[in-house]
Amino acid sequence: MDIREHLNKQILIADGSFGTYYAEKYDTEESPELANTLHPERVRDIHREYIAAGAELIRTNTFASNTIALDMPPERVWENISAAADIAIECAGDSAFVAGDVGEMRGVSPENAALEYVRAAEIFLGKGINIINFESFSDTASLLPALETIRSRYGSEVFIMASFCVDRYGSSPSGRLAGRLLSEAAGLADCVGLNCGVGPVHMRGVLKTVSLPENVFLSALPNSGYPVMSRNQVSFGNGAGYFGDKMAELSETGVNIVGGCCGTEPSYIRETAEKLKGAYPAKRAVISVKDGVKKAACSGFIYGADGNIRRDKLIAAELVPPLDGDDGKLMESAHFLKNAGADVLTFPDSPSGRTRADSVLMAAKVRRETGMEVMPHICCRDKNALAIRSALMGAHINDIGNALMITGDPVPAFARQSVKSVFNFDSVGLLKIASELNADMFAARPICCGGAVNQNRRNLDSEILRVKKKMAAGAKFFMSQPVFSSEDAERLRWIKNETGAFILCGIMPLVSRRNALFMKNEISGVNVTDEIISRYPENGSKEDGEAVGIVLAKEVIGMVEDFADGYYFTFPFNRVQMLPAILGK
Repeated sequence: MDIREHLNKQILIADGSFGTYYAEKYDTEESPELANTLHPERVRDIHREYIAAGAELIRTNTFASNTIALDMPPERVWENISAAADIAIECAGDSAFVAGDVGEMRGVSPENAALEYVRAAEIFLGKGINIINFESFSDTASLLPALETIRSRYGSEVFIMASFCVDRYGSSPSGRLAGRLLSEAAGLADCVGLNCGVGPVHMRGVLKTVSLPENVFLSALPNSGYPVMSRNQVSFGNGAGYFGDKMAELSETGVNIVGGCCGTEPSYIRETAEKLKGAYPAKRAVISVKDGVKKAACSGFIYGADGNIRRDKLIAAELVPPLDGDDGKLMESAHFLKNAGADVLTFPDSPSGRTRADSVLMAAKVRRETGMEVMPHICCRDKNALAIRSALMGAHINDIGNALMITGDPVPAFARQSVKSVFNFDSVGLLKIASELNADMFAARPICCGGAVNQNRRNLDSEILRVKKKMAAGAKFFMSQPVFSSEDAERLRWIKNETGAFILCGIMPLVSRRNALFMKNEISGVNVTDEIISRYPENGSKEDGEAVGIVLAKEVIGMVEDFADGYYFTFPFNRVQMLPAILGK
């Protein structure tokens, strides 16, 4: 029987966890995937135990069969996958479906991961396994390209399952929301769902909030519960009867495939099968993927009162949060910039990887005391997905309507022994998180998010592609690296022409020859020319240096005013008093 035919008639019972059961059964910490070639009899025993317990679908023992997790050359990985496929096919016979199992790869680019997923699928399909199960994914960046390739090559010949790992609030380790992940995968997969991360009660709560197209099947493979650490061993408790009861309740969400993940042994599947085997799937809410995405209203400094993008030249000015608890100078500058005509004040997030006052909290205070539009920078160097979401929720509560999402500078080399970077994802990932929050939690008053653009990047085509990716992820505006020359201006113009992005041109009015030399020789990503340095007197006064900086800033404005949507000022040493002279006020 074709699996689609089966799913249209009744709920399908899948197996439970191979990995945690293998570790407990054989009291070993070795990778269970190695058993495909080292201990094939162990793999056979576990498959047969699950089938005897009532599993109608078993997954190959290949969750972590990839070059990174097994630390093997590709040829040996393919041999491992092939061996696992042969064992599963032998054990299933005519009594169960077999799904080729693929887990998410970490530590490689999405493009390289997708290539390995496709190769694994080709091996399974070559063995006659036409069900491919992608499980425990946290994002779709590497998954969707693989699904597109597999679908284009094999069409309806292959049945694709894709499931994601989320917490009790429906958030994946990468910060993506369950509904978004399932909707994105539903365009290419036959069955989407959730596995791992939570037990059956919380998975039921998440699935109750999800709506999918009618023609997509839904799977639910929760953990037996939450892990407990005891004597350096991870366990999941022993509540098979409870699990079966809760899986019966979970089935009310309209799932088509039920089974288990971490901690679920054959006894858990037996209890589940007794409650649900042969049951018809419950009716679930149905909307289209397109309708499931809410359209956020327009808000933020780039929009006017009528909701349209402003056409006047916008002025953003950066204020660097203090290194200590004294914000007196910053607050004075904020009030000055408000009167000088700035439209938004922006606050970097510990630039250069050195600790400063939190950008969101600093922005909140300035917003509260000046009433100005503010824009904290938020980078992923120091924060994982949970912290990023928390920061954005806090910003929203404090009426902060703008944010610049950046990857962030690395931690300085001297501090790396004691300070560890996070970098779970980059600025595109941050924008995706913010976009989902805007569409769900913040729909009535979304945060206007932007990204950085580096016109000095050696490969300009790569930068253009990255800008487009950021726009697709939700970036509404961009702030450029400082422009110092006509060459910089032309490269930025090209990016504008190729992308149509809303760009605020970076302007840094250097204040002395020493300042210019420092920027040229010690700061990457900027292009301070020798001609610019020559214009600063060697022993000039503070006023002389500022005068040159003002002239140069005006020249940059003249180079970009025909295409720039505004200007992003960064004043060295907090010399904000230069702004009125630059703007001619």
